[in-house]
Amino acid sequence: MKRLPVITLTALMSLVCGTGILAQDKTQQGSEPHVISNQDLELLRKDLRSQKKQLIASNLKLTDAEATKFWPVYDQYTAELMKINDKKFGLIQEYADHWGTMTDEKALSYAQQWLDVDTAITQLRSKYVPLVSQVLPGRKTATFFQLDRRISMLVDIQLASQIPLVQEQGSATPKN
Repeated sequence: MKRLPVITLTALMSLVCGTGILAQDKTQQGSEPHVISNQDLELLRKDLRSQKKQLIASNLKLTDAEATKFWPVYDQYTAELMKINDKKFGLIQEYADHWGTMTDEKALSYAQQWLDVDTAITQLRSKYVPLVSQVLPGRKTATFFQLDRRISMLVDIQLASQIPLVQEQGSATPKN
């Protein structure tokens, strides 16, 4: 399998890191501070989805017939994944908004909600393996899910590197 283009991955990661995950912005809808404005977050997510699709297209070598069948399934998968990611990014916003004042109960709730999001993503992938395998051969199906997981893990690593640990809230200030 061909390696993911380093330049494209670097651009993808700069989209995630370049936004300043913990920078305090005011939303246009109110005066409550958020980590990143809802508008900026939606633009970031749109860019990430576009980059992800390009990476998959360039690394998953499809025939014309396979592409015709695969991309509608991919778009359906992405639409369902977006709903789960809405929860994920909502948790990131909530975490950042409460970072300096998080109680033990809130921290535990956050940890459980994060696990619930991870479970939902795993269940979605499990749901789509047979759907993708109806339109692609086994090796290409496996390659798609490898690419999907690798890209998601890279994004998650970048996000995690920008979010301070809960226990640091009493001893440090959030990084911008």
